Amino acid sequence: MNIGPFINYLTFERRYSSHTVKSYQIDLIQFETYLISQYDLANITSASHLHIRSWIVKMVQEGISNRSVNRKISTLKSFFKYQKRKGLITKNPMQLIVSPKQSKRLPSFVQEKHIDRLLDEVVKSTDFAGIRDLLLLELLYQTGVRRSELINLKESDFNRANSTLKVFGKGQKERLIPISQQLVELLDKYISFRSKAFEDLKFSFLLVTDKGKPMYPKFVYNKVKQYLSIVTTLSQRSPHVLRHSFATHLSNAGAELNAIKSLLGHSSLAATQVYMHNTIEKLKKAHKSAHPKG
Repeated sequence: MNIGPFINYLTFERRYSSHTVKSYQIDLIQFETYLISQYDLANITSASHLHIRSWIVKMVQEGISNRSVNRKISTLKSFFKYQKRKGLITKNPMQLIVSPKQSKRLPSFVQEKHIDRLLDEVVKSTDFAGIRDLLLLELLYQTGVRRSELINLKESDFNRANSTLKVFGKGQKERLIPISQQLVELLDKYISFRSKAFEDLKFSFLLVTDKGKPMYPKFVYNKVKQYLSIVTTLSQRSPHVLRHSFATHLSNAGAELNAIKSLLGHSSLAATQVYMHNTIEKLKKAHKSAHPKG
């Protein structure tokens, strides 16, 4: 099995998040298991484009979505590109692989009136847990940070004088996000309550659980789902929906696409363009209702 060095490369050189690395590892193990069971081929680097195509066909026949299949193809592309660069293979089998087409899925987002109700009425910030929950939600919505970025925030990442937040994104790329005075005040209030609730924390992470432990992904997901369920009927009620809402609301208000790209920490403008969908739809409605030939 040649997966180990590649996983180390993703972890220590590319500095991918543990969640991303785990996804790569799962995809590669699934492919390796398929090769062993179908072709008695134990060495994944010996796979040809025919082996890979047969795996893709099998996944499609099993009803796995094109989106998921394409993610696994992307994993194999990265893996075999790494193997070729290291001189472990002479020919990259992925050059002959074509990814299945997939329909563009527009990001789900929460309407502004529902966000206002959530942050102004629903969360009761009268004790430590309430203040912590409000800060968690405000950070996700006001800054658009990813869940992994939220969990790794430290108090030292906040610059109160300049009203900015320093975030380390994918690949440990650093970006600065402006924050409101209201968020700064909420942060200070939270830290004060946290100090009283937990006098001697042994770590520097900002957000903690009800027991004073470092925040973890499932905790954040459950909290966001709990609160969003009160104000919206969206089927998706994850932390990423608040990130989508952050970007969509900025786009609706006329923010430049490049500015949104920088705030989100996207490496490509193409990844940000999806947030233009709602603005375009509003323009279409305005044109249809107001133009003589609409």
